[in-house]
Amino acid sequence: MDKFEVYIQIRQLLEQGFTKTSIAKKLGISRPTLYRYLDKSPKEMAEWIDSTKTRKKKLDPYKKLILSWLREHPDMKASQVEDWLKERFPELEVSESTVRSYVRNLRKEYNIPKDIIKKRDYEAIPDPEMGKQVQVDFGETRQKTPENKTVKLYFIAFVLSNSRYKYTEFLDRPFTTRDVIRAHENAFRWFEGIPREIVYDQDSLIVVSENGGNLILTKEFEQYRQERKFKLHVCRKA
Repeated sequence: MDKFEVYIQIRQLLEQGFTKTSIAKKLGISRPTLYRYLDKSPKEMAEWIDSTKTRKKKLDPYKKLILSWLREHPDMKASQVEDWLKERFPELEVSESTVRSYVRNLRKEYNIPKDIIKKRDYEAIPDPEMGKQVQVDFGETRQKTPENKTVKLYFIAFVLSNSRYKYTEFLDRPFTTRDVIRAHENAFRWFEGIPREIVYDQDSLIVVSENGGNLILTKEFEQYRQERKFKLHVCRKA
């Protein structure tokens, strides 16, 4: 629903006797948003919506760049967009919620869905020698809290290819490049050494693009790779 449809729904539900708290929950909006909408007449609401559509947004100067990232990496998270922007434009001051909202609107406007089914081809290969190679993967999981609430967690998992010895870190928010680097350091301490080769899925936290078979890494991760002197292999996207 667009904002005006939400506004109409609020008015109709109030007339039907629903409480403001139950309306906010039913429509999936915050109570401050509900009260802000109720303060406006239908005309004021329409004028306010029109003003938001024509108002220049803070990230508009970076629109083409963000669009290019989303088109090349449709599964890219808003936190990754924020991370890349701040790597390239250190002077940019923007909140996480602003980036998230802007990315969401771009996806809707340019029909760039986030949920894409990835098909992979698998081929059996012999295990490398002990300690030579570690595989790294990213994922998401939903878990129950002690209060029986469901929460979404994000994880990065390291698995030694020969011994299958594992190390995993979880966050309650999407990983940024800095989080990934920190997790690598923690994994190396856990394994008590640095493998000579690390194999990744082609994740946009570390890979910007592929140019003629050569991977172009994010500036921050490439600097880290050079410091640690490990070989990097990235599984190609389907």
